Amino acid sequence: MLILHGYWLSLATYRVRIALKLKGVAFEERMHDLLSGHQDQAAFRAVNPAGAVPALEGGTPEPLTQSLAILEWLEETYPTTPLLPPDAAGRARVRAMFLLTAADTHPLVVPRVQKRLAAQFGATETARREWAAHWFIEGLKAYEALLTDGATRCHNETLSLADLALASHLIGAERFGVDISKFPRVTAVGALLFALPEIASSHPRHQAGAISA
Repeated sequence: MLILHGYWLSLATYRVRIALKLKGVAFEERMHDLLSGHQDQAAFRAVNPAGAVPALEGGTPEPLTQSLAILEWLEETYPTTPLLPPDAAGRARVRAMFLLTAADTHPLVVPRVQKRLAAQFGATETARREWAAHWFIEGLKAYEALLTDGATRCHNETLSLADLALASHLIGAERFGVDISKFPRVTAVGALLFALPEIASSHPRHQAGAISA
């Protein structure tokens, strides 16, 4: 049995959770409260020395970390319901769209960055929310430009890792008060994605420990 270490609000964990469900892989999820500092405990650092989620145990000799690395491993280990295109150009495009969220946006808005902005620069809660919203908007601009009119998915109308990233991006944008109606292509694709049961049931608000936020 695979063990997914996560946090209910973690968008990176959300992406991995979706993939596990889409591929029909059995897993148990263990939640860690990042806001309470559980990631700094020795037991958790033994799983992931970086003190972050997600981490996946049970499929490899050492726990896997980083959402993209975990998703690539799942893709290679459980090829049913592929989430990468068969062609090299398509795979590169999907990875690039995935990284718009996972590399360019998400790392700038996670709790440890928010905490640092407050501690080092005295950023108020309002300022921190505006900071996060800015980076989500920048990502949405890129997605909007890359999508085509009438698209139902991010790439070639087939569900891929890019769609998992977009779904997580939309959840983060909503959390920080971004008006996504300004991005009609993104909004249309997002509505179709959230209608899929695996994506809908994986939403942070449906996870153990979730609170209204």
